[in-house]
Amino acid sequence: MRTPSKWEQKVSQNPEHSHWYVQRFRTMAADGADLAGEARLIDAMLPRGSRVLDAGCGPGRVGAFLAGAGHEVVGVDVDPVLIEAARADHPGPTWLVGDLAELDLPTAGVAAGFDVIVCAGNVMTFLASGTEAEVLRRFRGHLNDGGRAVIGFGAGRGYEFESFLADAATAGLAVDTQFSTWDLRPFAPDSDFIVAVLSRG
Repeated sequence: MRTPSKWEQKVSQNPEHSHWYVQRFRTMAADGADLAGEARLIDAMLPRGSRVLDAGCGPGRVGAFLAGAGHEVVGVDVDPVLIEAARADHPGPTWLVGDLAELDLPTAGVAAGFDVIVCAGNVMTFLASGTEAEVLRRFRGHLNDGGRAVIGFGAGRGYEFESFLADAATAGLAVDTQFSTWDLRPFAPDSDFIVAVLSRG
């Protein structure tokens, strides 16, 4: 039996949480907030027309920017409310409901072989405990030979950076580089955020 993610547990305790989350980002976008910092980094890594998997895409802000920049985007999120919002607000990319711990896009008719997998928004800290290495293994399986996974999340959320890096190694992913922000500030031992660029080891 599948273990619900921490996000799903949060929603089960507060069924309005997903709707609040969608409205939060709609309001920020309407107010002119810069919501594309992660996406700009990913775009800079890619030639036009690359294939991008937005893993834990939420209501689609990262994937939508990348689609607008000319990339082929597939977004996956476990929350159907967030996927519904992504489809409504950002038509164009392929938005799918799915658990990252069971990620198998070819069975849904979507080819693997992504140039980049982006996993932003603290998604790794909302997974079901104990599934992190499996999620990373599935990321690796969906990358093309030269592909990279770019994963960012904050400290103090129950998933230590050291554990993440160990899980990445277990999953067959090598750390190319790491930063403390999405605008490429250096990572240090006391950094409270990590952005890791991983490739197939």
